[in-house]
Amino acid sequence: MRKVTLRLSDGTCFHGESFGYEAPVAGEVVFNTAMMGYPESLTDPSYAGQLMALTFPLVGNYGVPVFTMQDNGIATFMESNRIYASAIIVSDYSEAFSHWNANEALADWLKREKVPGITGIDTRELTKTLREHGVMMGQILFDDQPDNIPSADYAGVNFVDQVSTREIIRYNADMGYKRVLLLDCGVKHNILRCLINRGVEVIRVPWNYDFNQLDFDGLFLSNGPGDPNTCDVAVQHIRQFLLTEGSKTKPRPLMGICMGNQLLGKAAGATIYKLKYGHRSHNQPVRMVGTERCFITSQNHGYAVDTTTLQEGWEPLFINMNDGSNEGIRHISKPWFSAQFHPEASSGPVDTEFLFDDFVALLNA
Repeated sequence: MRKVTLRLSDGTCFHGESFGYEAPVAGEVVFNTAMMGYPESLTDPSYAGQLMALTFPLVGNYGVPVFTMQDNGIATFMESNRIYASAIIVSDYSEAFSHWNANEALADWLKREKVPGITGIDTRELTKTLREHGVMMGQILFDDQPDNIPSADYAGVNFVDQVSTREIIRYNADMGYKRVLLLDCGVKHNILRCLINRGVEVIRVPWNYDFNQLDFDGLFLSNGPGDPNTCDVAVQHIRQFLLTEGSKTKPRPLMGICMGNQLLGKAAGATIYKLKYGHRSHNQPVRMVGTERCFITSQNHGYAVDTTTLQEGWEPLFINMNDGSNEGIRHISKPWFSAQFHPEASSGPVDTEFLFDDFVALLNA
């Protein structure tokens, strides 16, 4: 294996070896504390532009499932049509793998998709550094190529535009189902599965599409990567939806997830701030506001809604039990709500998948 160095923007260096595609890369270094789920995380569009460090020490031991697409264009086992993370950083890569559904080694998959992988890094020390300093930009550099130094920006870059669909796609079309307009900011495929399996038609449109001109029964705002402040076009379209529907006696329902929560928050007048190191794990505890109901959730985000800046009529729906940050909002009288976490999980706990049932129930009310 070739020797490589992870160099953070503050000059801190971690030395390891390459096991993926052999090319230098730069991006925002983030950590994920989940114990499993690297195929799903790597293919999550929300990781676009990021170097993903996994704190669980052993990675690759169950290989990678076959990468196939269903007839409707949804991945069979993954969360999108390709790897979106810029690189993966692990402590101990397992060359041998064993799993009933494994088709190939993680290293082979990374090489085929031209994504670098680095092993031998003390990822827990790296995580401590990021927790103390905050998320930083980083570079993966090959020691035998000292002059080949990549650069990358994350702040202010519209990654949503890079991962969103470029065309309108329909699922469960012409079957007489309720129509859900899904604003694609980088949607995970399990969100599509959760909606389709509940018997609705999904109309998937680009992030900047003026969906208010279309005929649909409910609006869904997807997850996505990067800074929501770069998506003002989408916010304006969502705000127009809220203004139009707010004047009706029976407004159409709305649900948002992750980036969707932040965009809805902005449309509702709130400001967004960047978390010190974000929430990326399968074990984030959240509480439904006004109740003692707590849930373990899967999360992947670096920004949060400041609920103190919400306009009148809006209130927090969920709160993070670790740091008190917002995990969802709702309107006090309209059928509009969102979750900062991932109710569809994949991979992760499914404690909150009932939110999809709540949304579909509102469509049929």
